Amino acid sequence: MAALSVLLAMPAFAQVPSKTVPEGPEFGARKIFLMLFLMLGPIKILVPFVGMTQDSDPVFRRTLARRAMLFSAAALALAGLLGRSMLENFEISLPVLALTGGVILFLVALQTVLQQSAGTANPPKPVSQLPDLKLAFTPLAFPTIVTPYGIAAVIVFATLAGNRYDAELTVGGIVLLILAVDWTAMLFAETILRFVGTALQVFAVVLGVTQVALGLQVILHGLAMIGVFAERRFRDYGPDGRHAGEPGVGI
Repeated sequence: MAALSVLLAMPAFAQVPSKTVPEGPEFGARKIFLMLFLMLGPIKILVPFVGMTQDSDPVFRRTLARRAMLFSAAALALAGLLGRSMLENFEISLPVLALTGGVILFLVALQTVLQQSAGTANPPKPVSQLPDLKLAFTPLAFPTIVTPYGIAAVIVFATLAGNRYDAELTVGGIVLLILAVDWTAMLFAETILRFVGTALQVFAVVLGVTQVALGLQVILHGLAMIGVFAERRFRDYGPDGRHAGEPGVGI
């Protein structure tokens, strides 16, 4: 909690100079944490992890969780470094990368929401053979923990950080904090699902809808950065569709 307080109190950082990447939005540590938590957080990990470790001893669960976290941290670090380098070498613009990540996030989140609404989400199933620690790499670390759209988000934030040490430290600290939360959730996955499983199902639906909306927002912002249309400041409009300065209408 102390680390989280420090991260959320850190100042916002803007994009790298315009000579390197196109103009982009400013992101504070709080917004980065919330966006990455939606993409890399523990909610989507609990049920698959319980299914992989059903009837396994606690030592195996801890070892599997620890290895999955190491693989995930290494994958995200490598993605951030290679992604920023590829943006420069292949001249891939940041808006195109953001648009790609938004499309992936939208499609995956929409599929998840549709499955949840149809009641086709699969509960954890017993494994047909003895669990193997190879599961730590795939499918646990990738693509369950390190999602494709999560990788895209890390690359975008790493690129926006540029070569500034404080901004890079902010992104890296937030990623490590979320992975620590994931690791703790896996250690107590069965207990969490036993006592708050129903509440987590409701929260998973809310999380899925939020991810769909976030994907659309990233797509629209990416299109605006490319110049397809003039961006409107959607944040100035409330849920009722009125602009922040417009008077309310009684019903």
